[in-house]
Formats: sequence, C-alpha cells, structure tokens
Amino acid sequence: MNTVEFGTLNYTVLAAYLIGMLAVGLYFSRKQENAEMFFLGGRKLPWLAVAMSMYASVTSAITFLGLPGTAYSENIALIIVCIMSPIVAPFILFLFYPLYHRLNVTTSYEYIQLRFGKPARFGVAGLFILARLGWLGTVVYAPAMAMSIVTGIPLEVCICTMGLLATAYTALGGLAAVVWTDAIQFIILIGGAIWIAVSLVNGIEGGAGETLALAKETGRLKIADWKIDLFAMSGPIVALSFFFQLMQDYGTDQVSVQRLLATGSYKKTIKSVIFNACTDFFIIGLLLFIGLCLFAFFKNTELPAEITADKVMPYYIIHYLPQGISGLLITAVFAAAMSSIDSGINSIATVLLTDFRKPKGNEVKLARMFTLILGALATGLAFYVSQIGGIIKAFASFMSLFSAPVLALFLIGVLTRFGNFYGWLIGLCVSVPATFWLQNTVKAHWVYFFPFSFLTAFTVGLIASLFFKTEPAAKEYTALK
Repeated sequence: MNTVEFGTLNYTVLAAYLIGMLAVGLYFSRKQENAEMFFLGGRKLPWLAVAMSMYASVTSAITFLGLPGTAYSENIALIIVCIMSPIVAPFILFLFYPLYHRLNVTTSYEYIQLRFGKPARFGVAGLFILARLGWLGTVVYAPAMAMSIVTGIPLEVCICTMGLLATAYTALGGLAAVVWTDAIQFIILIGGAIWIAVSLVNGIEGGAGETLALAKETGRLKIADWKIDLFAMSGPIVALSFFFQLMQDYGTDQVSVQRLLATGSYKKTIKSVIFNACTDFFIIGLLLFIGLCLFAFFKNTELPAEITADKVMPYYIIHYLPQGISGLLITAVFAAAMSSIDSGINSIATVLLTDFRKPKGNEVKLARMFTLILGALATGLAFYVSQIGGIIKAFASFMSLFSAPVLALFLIGVLTRFGNFYGWLIGLCVSVPATFWLQNTVKAHWVYFFPFSFLTAFTVGLIASLFFKTEPAAKEYTALK
C-alpha cells in the first residue's frame, strides 16, 4: 500500500498535544502531598471533569476504531449497548455508590473486605490486576498497529509514544493529572468524531439520507435477530449481556469506581454517572453512524487489502482530509488510547498499594514507582501482543470467565445478608469450568459468555451460602433498608 506522508504540520499538531499532556502532569506533580491526593485527588475533583475522565477511560481506541468498523462491515447491532447504558445507571447508583461513599473506601475491593473478609478482597483485587494488565497490552497495541499501517509511523514508535508518555504524566500528577488529561482527551475524542461525521456527510452525494438508504438496502440497519439462538447475536441476549457488563464496568471495576469516589460526594457521583450514560448514548450512536458513512463513501472504491474494517476510519482521515486537520483527528485516536492507559496503570497502582499489604515508606514515592513499573510492563505487553494472534478474542473469553464472577460476589454482598464468601467460592468453581465448556465445547456465540458466567456464579453462590453457618452481614454493608 502506498502510504501518504504524515507530514510536518501533522507531526507538529501531535507533538503539541503530547507536550501538553506532560505539562499537565508537571503542574499537578507539585500537589501530590500524600496517598489520598495521588489516588483520589483529595476527593475534591469537579464532577464534570470526573465524568469526562470516566468516559474517556472506558472508551479505548479499540472502541473508537472498532465501532465504525463493525457498522462498516456488518451492521449497527451494538446500538443496543448505548440503550443499555442509561438503563444500568440507576442500578449502580442505588446498589453500589451509597455504600462506597458511606464507608469512605478508596477502592471497591475495600468494601469486599468489610463485607466478606480479607481473603475475598485479595481474590477480587488479584483478578482485577491480571485482567487490567492484559487489557492494557491490547489497548496500546491495537490502535498503534492501525495508526502505523495508515500513517507510516513505525509501530514501535506508536507503542512507545502512547505507553511511555501516558505513564510519565500519570506518575507525576497522580489521579488529578489523569482526570484533567482525560477531560482534554474526552473533548478531542468527541470533537474528532463529530468532525469526521460532518466531513463524511458532506463528501457523500445525497448526504445522510443516501447513507441511511444504502445502509437499509444492505442490511446494516438491522439491529439484531430477536430470535434467541445460542450461536448467533440476538437482541435480547445482547441487552442482557451488556446490562451485566456495564454494571461490572461502572459499578465494581476500580477504574470507574476510583474516579467517582474522587468527586467526594454521592450527589456529584449521580451527576457524573448520568452525564456518562447520556454521553454513551450519543457517542456510540455517532461512531456507528460514522461506520455507515464510511461504507457509503467507499462503496465504489477498492481499498488496499491491509485496510481491514477497524482501519478504515484512520485511512479516511489520512487520505481524504487536509494536513493539520488529519493530524488533529489522528490525535483523537491517540487520546482515546492514552486515556485508557493512564487510567489503567493508576488504578492498578491504587489497588496494589491499598488492597494488598501497604509497604512502609513514602506513599507518594512508592505510588510513582509502581506507576512507572506498570507503565513499562503495559508497554512491553503491547510488544508481546504484537507477536501473537487472536489475543483480543482470547482476552474477551478470559474476562467472561473471571470478571463476571467478581460482579456476582458484589451483588451477593449488597443484595443479601446471608450470602458469604464460601458459597461464592463454590459458585466460582462451578462457573469457571461451565463457562469454559460453553466457550470451547458448545462453541456458543461470545455474547452468551458473560451473562452465563455471572448467572451461574451468582445462583450457585447464593444456594451454596445456605449450607454455611455464618453471621448475617450488618445492614450497613448491604443495600437493604
């Protein structure tokens, strides 16, 4: 493929953005007086900045590139996800965050210790670390590969730029730097998506009307088959699967919980969650619309074989937009990647120094050291991911095996007084092999993995809890009145 030169102006735009992120880290580095400041920004961060950070953290470059790619090559079935986000919001606000704020925890896994004991806390915190490290390697590598192919920037340069710079400003400024850089990255991400959509509509003869007509004609407006089929993506199962996945992402996962606790109050948390749900609804729909526009734009164009669905958007940016503008929009992809990297390493460092035995010494210095080590490890994992195939699918299966049972433990804790850790362990021991069987023997569609694993762990865990004689949990540790 003949690549278009990225150009001096585009490099200048990208460099200015990266230097700006480092400047934010340097600014907040002077304010890191203790662990509370480093991990939670002193619990005084503005709710709007926190909301932007939470959205930017969960929305990786894989989402930013992958959703348009899905609509371009298949259909807009994942529109169901943006519908589920506002539906999930009241559940997490009622079930989890009143407890977190009342108990004044730093991580969601501190709640698990209060409710179930230390072994439970160590177990779920360990699963979180393993899951997030694998996730970090993927969110660094996937966009770096796409950007390298369409811009000609060497893959190694893309990986190191995103990984090491995100690590640097996170180590300097802690959560405050992460939140404020994420807020900037959120604006770039949203603004970039809107710009691309407007540009595409103006470049298609017939505009949005022709785009939607072509999408309907080719079956891309079909949301999903509503007939339940174990081997296909059906509407009800997509809704059920993402209901639980979003509850896990925003209600129990430390990346989101850490930000929402940094607001310092339950009322501000409510505002942040509502903002995030509304943004989710808008941006997912917008990215899917961009995918339909890309299909209409390139319908009579033969693209190079290397340009797979998730690389079509950056290919359009580089080849069809002017210098400077294309650099700004490529920066949006970097922003999506770096906002996930900084949040991931900061949250893992928080869990390591809070949920496991706290080492003696200067906490801020130790936090920075952990952040640097984790950032280097995540960047190294991205190089490892580049050497093997099928890692994204394998990782998705792993998340279903282990993240879903973690959600089950949280819900057993907040919804019941009799549920206990021993019962959940039995549920875990049943759900892991059962889900593995579903994945590898039955070979069901991946959308079934998460709800199957969660429901198995939750149901078996509750029933098994009845056979262990333990003291009922105090009401203050549940959502029960």
